[in-house]
Amino acid sequence: MKNFKKYYVIPAEPEEVFYALTNPFTVELWTGYPATMNAEVGTEFSLWEGDITGKNLEIITNKKIVQEWYFGDQPEKSIVTLKIFENKKGTQLEVIHDNIPDEDFENIVEGWNEYYIGAIIEFFEVE
Repeated sequence: MKNFKKYYVIPAEPEEVFYALTNPFTVELWTGYPATMNAEVGTEFSLWEGDITGKNLEIITNKKIVQEWYFGDQPEKSIVTLKIFENKKGTQLEVIHDNIPDEDFENIVEGWNEYYIGAIIEFFEVE
């Protein structure tokens, strides 16, 4: 199992970033796919036609999202923590992804950089 941690700067207010991470209609705008998502603890989510699925474990509006991501039958839970901070350029987002299966690590890191946070950054840069 591997862990990933990275900071991103997003050119939007923290409230807008939180909304982009938790509102299914906004998620669909930056992913291009229908999404099942909301900002309630205990609810399950699905992004990119089920390529990413999991459950919301902790939500602090505009500040923090903790999720379990499902990876088959692995014994240790894969936990994603997204911390949202105000930044002079908009928002600083800290992404911590723990317990990534070794065989999935490179794809997951590329996914965070290109398709997940990278897409959110592009979404707000275009506006």
